[in-house]
Amino acid sequence: MADPNACVFCQIIAGQLPARTVYEDADHIAFFPLEHINPGHLVLIPKRHTDYLFDLDSAAYQALWATTARIAGPLRNAMSAKRVGVAVEGFSVPHVHVHIVPLYAFDDLDPSRARALEPAKADRLHALIRRALAGAAPERP
Repeated sequence: MADPNACVFCQIIAGQLPARTVYEDADHIAFFPLEHINPGHLVLIPKRHTDYLFDLDSAAYQALWATTARIAGPLRNAMSAKRVGVAVEGFSVPHVHVHIVPLYAFDDLDPSRARALEPAKADRLHALIRRALAGAAPERP
């Protein structure tokens, strides 16, 4: 793992920074970003620090996408979304991360739409998505 002081996502994994975590397994954690493209937007990261998506080994790469798929269905249902979109860009934080975003229209995945949620709305969405994922996610280790 990288130096936790150098990576904000490693700090979240280490519990040094707070996050509204909705899913966690032995290898991944999914949480709310600071700004949502659409309410319910999640960021999924591997717990092992890797800067670039295509530097993941084959098993870690496949596990990341399998976990993305595991989250997408319950998220779509919880948010009554038409689809769930994903984006991987890697510039904002140098730690592999997948944006998982509820979509309702063609241009919904535009990152310029990202906005902070009011804390009360974030609390409601956090609880809603965690309940939706409870049946789909394995128990925390």
